Amino acid sequence: MAHVLDADQLKTFVAIADTGSFTRAAEIVFKTQSAVSMQMKRLEERVGRPLFGRDGRHAKLTEDGERLLDYARRIVRLNLECVATFTDADLKGRIRLGVPDDYADRYLPEILARFARSNPRAEVTVVCEPTPMLAERIATGDIDLAIITHVESRGQGEIIRIEPLLWVTSARHTVHEEDPLPLALGRPTCNWRQAAVDALEAKGRRFRVLYASWNSTAVGAAVVAGLAVSVLPESAVRPGMRILGPSEGFATLPSCKIGLLRTRFDPSVLSNALAEHIIQSLDNLASFKTAAE
Repeated sequence: MAHVLDADQLKTFVAIADTGSFTRAAEIVFKTQSAVSMQMKRLEERVGRPLFGRDGRHAKLTEDGERLLDYARRIVRLNLECVATFTDADLKGRIRLGVPDDYADRYLPEILARFARSNPRAEVTVVCEPTPMLAERIATGDIDLAIITHVESRGQGEIIRIEPLLWVTSARHTVHEEDPLPLALGRPTCNWRQAAVDALEAKGRRFRVLYASWNSTAVGAAVVAGLAVSVLPESAVRPGMRILGPSEGFATLPSCKIGLLRTRFDPSVLSNALAEHIIQSLDNLASFKTAAE
């Protein structure tokens, strides 16, 4: 690749990849569809490879397009950060962040404290909802960023942390020995719930869902009170809970992937600044077990 890549072309390329459409991408980057098509033609000429195929009416990335996408996201992000670094005015404005309450207690204090120190004039509006609802809000532009439980079927999103998904019971009760096993889980569409059910069915262990809620505080209360067993990511395990393992008949569960979704509607410098704080904060965060030692 002999030519320098144009950041504006890469920004348009990312918009097409996120929306699957030249038309919708044109709306996001405030260009005409013909201008978008011309930008992508020039980008393909610079790269020397075809970047798009056709899948019905959708713009589908080729294998080379998928390879370029990760670089394009990073280049666009770094370009925004560089501009922000040399801007005299402090970052200010309002940014909307979505986070499930499973993660809010553990992640938000560190994230918000770091961000407030660096950007005291910025206002952060926090929306606490389950992952599916936050993904819908991102898609419609209602929020700028969302920390989610990453699931491949939900499409784009960068994985920023991986934690073990753990069986938990009360530290003071033996509810995990009951038959059938009482459970406190999320709603039927919850991926953690499905992982727990699959593991129990594979072992032929009888169970009943005693409590079902999107609210992790309600689920955690049932566990701490000794009423039910649940599954939680490591960072959500709290005092009063005990982790269960194979020695007690509870199989290892799939890892919990935590992802970050960004708005596709022309993300601001402020949005990208908060995204970097989120990534750094979660990377530095110790597990509950480590923090408690």
